[in-house]
Amino acid sequence: MAMIFKGSEVTEALNERIAADVEELKAKGTEPALAILRVGERGDDISYEKGATKRAEKVGVAIKNVVLPADVSEDALINEILKLNADDSIHGVLMFRPLPEHIDEDKVRNMLAAAKDVDGITDLSIAGVFAGIETGFAPCTPSACMEILDYFGVECKGKNAVVVGRSLVVGKPAAMMLLDRHATVTVAHSRTADLQSVARQADIIIACVGRAKMIDAGYLSDGQIVIDVGINVLEDGSLSGDVDYEAAESIVEAITPVPGGVGTVTTSVLMKHVVEAAKRIRA
Repeated sequence: MAMIFKGSEVTEALNERIAADVEELKAKGTEPALAILRVGERGDDISYEKGATKRAEKVGVAIKNVVLPADVSEDALINEILKLNADDSIHGVLMFRPLPEHIDEDKVRNMLAAAKDVDGITDLSIAGVFAGIETGFAPCTPSACMEILDYFGVECKGKNAVVVGRSLVVGKPAAMMLLDRHATVTVAHSRTADLQSVARQADIIIACVGRAKMIDAGYLSDGQIVIDVGINVLEDGSLSGDVDYEAAESIVEAITPVPGGVGTVTTSVLMKHVVEAAKRIRA
């Protein structure tokens, strides 16, 4: 049976470190603060906002909520972003996406200052991930994958890693972060020829393709570490990852569950980034 990499264990340890850092910053006169910018009343945005607020309260990060109507003009939204950029009391900004169709999302997201882009949505932040420089922050989800690997002592150096998925939100930044840990990385996707064979050669798999239970026994081999990023809603309303958990559990060495895995860690990573942004400002 596989070892289960539970996100709750990672989160607990991460929260302790973040809370200690927050207290240290407060003692020096800086209160780390996150602005949550939401446009409209999407249920998933509101749910994440509640979770992020609860996590912030737990570690001592201040929250400022900025809620705009779904029909807000592009200019008005940009004006709010510029105000947050200029507010020295705000160290990080989380802006929910997708934005309403009448707004040019690429234009608007890049109005956010990279120094406050704690979820890696700007082009400058992503460029920083690829260049290995601190122009902003990596997206929280691939960062959570790395936190899990680090917490459970998974050595990436010299290992073959396969990232199944190529989005800028997870797949591509995850690949760059694995390269930073000296893994040999293959970025695969749903159109990769003989994907099963490619995946079976991996020591580490990060599954972020967005298809429920796509990674089944044919993709897996003994001794693998599997990080399942997928969150898919099945017909019965239950959640499933991109990996067939039941099939994988009897094959691989370790796997993250869905739910209870990567998603559990992302809001703690968000708070970690806010604290790091506050530290950079003080430096």
